[in-house]
Amino acid sequence: MCALLIMISHYWQSEYYFMAGKKGAWLPCTLVIWLQHGGIKFFYFFMAGIALYDGRRAPSSRSTPTTNIKNPGDHMADHQHPSQLLASFAANLRYEQIPDAVRMRTEDLFLDWIGSALAGRTSRAVQTIDRYAETMGPGGGPCEVLISRRTTTPLFAAMVNAAASHVAEQDDVHNGSVFHPGAVVFPAALAVAQSIGASGRDLLAAAVAGYEVGIRVGEFLGRSHYRIFHTTGTAGTLAAAAAAGHLLKLTPDQMLHAFGSAGTQAAGLWEFLRDAADSKQLHTAAAAANGLTSAYLAQDGFTGARRILEGAQGMAAGMSSDADPAKLTDRLGERWALAETSFKFHASCRHTHPAADALQQVMRTHGLQPEQITRVVAHVHQGAIDVLGAVVDPQTVHQAKFSMGTVLGLIAHYDVAGLSQFEDNFNAAPIAAFRGKVGMEFDDEVDTAYPARWIGKVTVETTDGRRLTGRVDEPKGDPGNTLSRAELEQKALRLALFGEAASEAEMHALAARIWNLADAPRVGNLFA
Repeated sequence: MCALLIMISHYWQSEYYFMAGKKGAWLPCTLVIWLQHGGIKFFYFFMAGIALYDGRRAPSSRSTPTTNIKNPGDHMADHQHPSQLLASFAANLRYEQIPDAVRMRTEDLFLDWIGSALAGRTSRAVQTIDRYAETMGPGGGPCEVLISRRTTTPLFAAMVNAAASHVAEQDDVHNGSVFHPGAVVFPAALAVAQSIGASGRDLLAAAVAGYEVGIRVGEFLGRSHYRIFHTTGTAGTLAAAAAAGHLLKLTPDQMLHAFGSAGTQAAGLWEFLRDAADSKQLHTAAAAANGLTSAYLAQDGFTGARRILEGAQGMAAGMSSDADPAKLTDRLGERWALAETSFKFHASCRHTHPAADALQQVMRTHGLQPEQITRVVAHVHQGAIDVLGAVVDPQTVHQAKFSMGTVLGLIAHYDVAGLSQFEDNFNAAPIAAFRGKVGMEFDDEVDTAYPARWIGKVTVETTDGRRLTGRVDEPKGDPGNTLSRAELEQKALRLALFGEAASEAEMHALAARIWNLADAPRVGNLFA
């Protein structure tokens, strides 16, 4: 008879870490084997190791490994962990290292963000946040609140500008991370740049640092994170910290501490969609403000968790089941994720765009009228179902932007789902009726390609019995089907006029200024 007892000889600590480049770790232990033969007992002691995976248990067919263990006291190897490498990149990036095409794309994204912010001026939720900032903040300062043109401190300018730029649903998006970087990076970067008198090149380099960090954090957190959490609110906090920290010239170690403080404040839940609540604007406002705060605190010696992303009690541990630490440092300095960012053509949630383009294709190709359509099926990825599925009967303009039926109804009736179409018609009788004809179905091909590619597929049934299909492999605004500078100027102008926030002359002058931003010795206010 033999019994095997395993006794762990070392006190088990509560910290677990990813080990860069390794599949697992070993925990020292003692094996005690008790053998009994007749009336004599023999004890044998062996030193051995238990292979651990996922920070908690050995791998099995029922578990997906996401976390590995590292001795928390081993500071000698600390300098190479993913968070440190990402922080070093953000701190050390220089304008001259950025390829020309990426610099130009950053200018494009900056103008696009300003247009989105101006479009949010009349939003009730944005005005509420603006009044809060005006009450809590000083009545003057070096930083510009775009929707009112008053000035205040960096904190409150970043807060309001971030809220304003994420309500029209026209701000940029990175497909692979399902993240809206502009709405959190530019508010923080612009506020700090105006506060310290930074140059145009400084602002552009800081924005690139913010995009590269935020996108990689979003990719790292994975699809499981996005199902519950609004990645723009979570990854966006670190993106804002990176942009602000770069302008403040944080050292790599200070930047790492800024990440730690930003990550511990990262938040944003999708539950608000079910109630048509205002939380989405709060997500970007808080992300930009908290990221900026984290950078300023780090500059003054405030410390944060060094492994806030991949630590055992960090963001991945609490917010993801499929986190991949390799995503954090994927070809840093070689692959420019900012250049992969898409512009939004329709004024709605990005998950609706592929199907909207596909339906538009069918209607134009076959000359259909909305009255001829009896049924539309949008073939979508699971993420679209998770986010859009809860919105069945939208009660507000903003909630309608997350309704597949509403978006396709506007496309069918107006050939576009723009700001004015939503504002005037989102719940009009013809649109509401068309909404009832639309359904979403999970599609394996579309889901497999997502999030790297957002394929649009629809099946349209008509009153005369036809069954038509549409397919779009790159929605309008994606890098392979992007907007020209002329189109971007027109889009920014439409957004500014919609928000009654700037004149046509002001927007043309602003665009010309941004196309030459790299030559500006000082950013200054965007509007006099």
